[in-house]
Amino acid sequence: MKKTLVAAAAVAMLAASVFAAPKQEGNIKKIKPKQTVTLDVYSQLANYSGMQEGWFADLMKEKFNVKLNIIPETGGAYQTRMESGNLGDIVVWGNDGEQYINAVKGGMLYDWNQDKLVTNYGPYIAANMKHALQKNKFTSKTGKVYGFGHNVSTSSKDIQAFFYTWDLRYDLYEKIGKPKIKDLYDMIDVLAKMKEVCPKDDNGNPTYGVSLFNDWDGNMVMYVKSLATAYFGFDEFDFGLYDPETGTFHGCLEENGPYFYTLKFINKLMQKGLVDPDSLTQKYNGMSEDYQNGTAFWNIFNWMASGTYNTEAHLAAGKGMYPVVPEEARPIVYGQSVYGGERIWSIGADTKYPELCMAIINWFSTPEGFLTCQYGPRGVTWDIDKAKKPYLTEFGKVALADQANTQMKAPYKGTYKDGSFQINNTTWGLDAANPLTDGELYNRETWSSEQVAAKSACEAAWREWGGASTPQKYMEKTNYLIAPGTMFSHDPTPKDLSLQWSQVGECIRNGTWKAIYATSDKEYEACVADMIKQAKEYGYDECCAFSVEQAKKRAAAEKAVR
Repeated sequence: MKKTLVAAAAVAMLAASVFAAPKQEGNIKKIKPKQTVTLDVYSQLANYSGMQEGWFADLMKEKFNVKLNIIPETGGAYQTRMESGNLGDIVVWGNDGEQYINAVKGGMLYDWNQDKLVTNYGPYIAANMKHALQKNKFTSKTGKVYGFGHNVSTSSKDIQAFFYTWDLRYDLYEKIGKPKIKDLYDMIDVLAKMKEVCPKDDNGNPTYGVSLFNDWDGNMVMYVKSLATAYFGFDEFDFGLYDPETGTFHGCLEENGPYFYTLKFINKLMQKGLVDPDSLTQKYNGMSEDYQNGTAFWNIFNWMASGTYNTEAHLAAGKGMYPVVPEEARPIVYGQSVYGGERIWSIGADTKYPELCMAIINWFSTPEGFLTCQYGPRGVTWDIDKAKKPYLTEFGKVALADQANTQMKAPYKGTYKDGSFQINNTTWGLDAANPLTDGELYNRETWSSEQVAAKSACEAAWREWGGASTPQKYMEKTNYLIAPGTMFSHDPTPKDLSLQWSQVGECIRNGTWKAIYATSDKEYEACVADMIKQAKEYGYDECCAFSVEQAKKRAAAEKAVR
């Protein structure tokens, strides 16, 4: 393993004049290799494999003379890379649990304090993310710092933006008379009526209520557990869901529990022909295309649905997706945390370019770098005016509204979507305060420049119906449940549970999908019964006993911050 810093070429990189950065401590070390360097970025959050392309690749070449090779967590990538002794140059973790801890124990990650790496090459991080670095030190249990978690905030007093927003094709909802949606199961009739009035999508293909995918399935099927999170306000937790209000752990196989409640609902939709039958095989990109083309009418995630569907063309045609939350739903919303979340930025111990990796992560963490990762190149898609107010350029409004079809301006190549930030992690939370601006957040939906009149008749009608000018303000009127940010870090799964854990997870994923595709209630009940029986034989109860103890620790941490 590499134990000493490698000397790097001293060429301009992050001149202090680029940012009017607060708390900028230490001298910024300048680093830009003379020869183009390809860095392997192993990201467990990535939905993309291969070289970063488009405008973001151009920026990386310009600023750091690097190319980024994105390696997602597919085909057993973690195990393969651990066995090879080299995780990559920049390493992004899906959570700070067992795999991350094993990498720490195995000496696979670079110590950020070694030779003052973070001080010299990550000064913005060192100065402004001290609590997040401290949490990592606590999580790693070694007295060393190996990175920091995502969504860092400058304040712990406020909530993040909602991303479980229950987006629905509001134009179709109006057409069917805006029926009352009291609980989740009322949505079945609503989606069925929508299909009646809109049986074909933009391309003449059949429409559905919802489109799913399996790329992100973990211990459970992602959409089933996420729907439970969006409806009950319970957070995903091992093989179940955690109630941040009571500290109670609900195993996913709990009779009449939240996971089965939402699983049965999705099966009901499937039986009525309201789930895209390709959901199990189409992957994330197939699902995304469904929402882009108007193939599906409803999704709990705003960025999967309205963020894709609400193009200028659809809005001009009187169409749009906006939040419509069932009356009895309690959507979860996460409290902002100065400690950051569980998705960790780190650096591989064997990298030949630790300084360069650190400088890049540092740039991702500066206000301008973070906004660039989110919205594109400054001066092209967004900028800040003389009054220190951020705004989207006219081109930026078009690009962000129709990412797949908007060609970037020279010198950048390809469409806006081609250059999307493929590492798929954040440094700051979107709803953290941006020190470059006057009282504004990073989240563009909150910018004063974005608080404008409705962009379409559909949006205007939704605003009147919802009594709010933005989705965030509408969601703030719901009976939401807050999960506060804390120092809690889940303990790794005990070694004597690892085989059981793996077998239980595979059983629950496979059993859930079988239940989703069941063609009758009788077949559904048989699939569920078989899943419960097999999972318990594999050791489900033992796994949940461990989770109950972890839930107690989380509850104690939440009590402390409250």
